[in-house]
Amino acid sequence: MSLDELTLKIEFGGGLELLFSNQRSHNISIPSRVRKNDSTSLLPLEDDVETKPADITYLIHHLRDHLLKERPELFIENKTVRPGILVLVNDTDWELEGEGEYALQNGDEIVFISTLHGG
Repeated sequence: MSLDELTLKIEFGGGLELLFSNQRSHNISIPSRVRKNDSTSLLPLEDDVETKPADITYLIHHLRDHLLKERPELFIENKTVRPGILVLVNDTDWELEGEGEYALQNGDEIVFISTLHGG
């Protein structure tokens, strides 16, 4: 890991893992600073591009663009996770951490759990 990357542990549960290669746990690295528009382009950042610290909103886009294998509409809606998905940041509800604006830290564990069940 370089100083400009964050290493994160990502977990999926409640059926969401089925959208991510049927794998519950992923260790990923993402840039520590990202484009302000949440683009997940792997192109290097130019000097004149507005950036921000990597946050959960960026992470959601990154997961959609690089790990999600099928049916993105079951994971993302209106630039955030769809209703019915619980997000935990280091075992704390993301609503207590600022939701999508939470600035990710190296070593964070982010858990996505679907609370929706068919019936």
